[in-house]
Amino acid sequence: MTTLSSDAISVQDLERRFGDFIAVDRISFSVKKGEIFGFLGSNGSGKSTTIRMLCGILTPTSGRGIVAGYDIWTESEEIKQSIGYMSQKFSLYKELTPFENIRFYLGVYNIPPELWRERTEWILELARLSDVRNRRTQDLPPGWRQRLALGCALLHKPDIIFLDEPTSGVDPLTRRHFWDFIASLAQTGVTVFVTTHYMDEALNCERIVLINEGRIVAVGSPSELISTTVPDKADGDLNDVFIALMSRSNM
Repeated sequence: MTTLSSDAISVQDLERRFGDFIAVDRISFSVKKGEIFGFLGSNGSGKSTTIRMLCGILTPTSGRGIVAGYDIWTESEEIKQSIGYMSQKFSLYKELTPFENIRFYLGVYNIPPELWRERTEWILELARLSDVRNRRTQDLPPGWRQRLALGCALLHKPDIIFLDEPTSGVDPLTRRHFWDFIASLAQTGVTVFVTTHYMDEALNCERIVLINEGRIVAVGSPSELISTTVPDKADGDLNDVFIALMSRSNM
């Protein structure tokens, strides 16, 4: 392990170029352990490229980054073992049951077989899927499938979980339940790094980074961003913040 720190993620001057195109332009930020951290931006803003670098999938062009105590340049495999990742597109096997999906990912994560039963029951209970463990996943409501996907990403008990648009395509009530689930994870010490296009969801984050055209345009808590970005708007919200900041940075 590279270093001990109070931060789960620390990034300094991180850059990624694709030829002459700068996808991520020397960004710096940190995420505290156990924090729910929002990473917001429009399509093409550099969010996905940043996440891929933090997850050890993509090598930066320059800059520094530490994730779960590991260096993103030299310890990408250690990072992958210490994090969970849930993409916006459902990534499990719909023809399998929740029980079978969990068993498959227990093998993927190389979890010792003697722990399989305990981990299986833990995730089924955590995701509230014990009663449907033997139903085909494709027959479950979208929100239930999302809970299963998040549960499988937690099987190896990662220190950090990356959630990329985790509630895309589900109804408002299911989104509310999903965020209750995320909050319960953070209370156990898991760091949650989340992207979302729903500004009401972003209110659940303790701090937020807004990124546009590869550059960070604001950092702060939801209330701080609202009060500093739209101070004259009595009923201002994060939608107003997002529109104002994206408009300014594109001028």
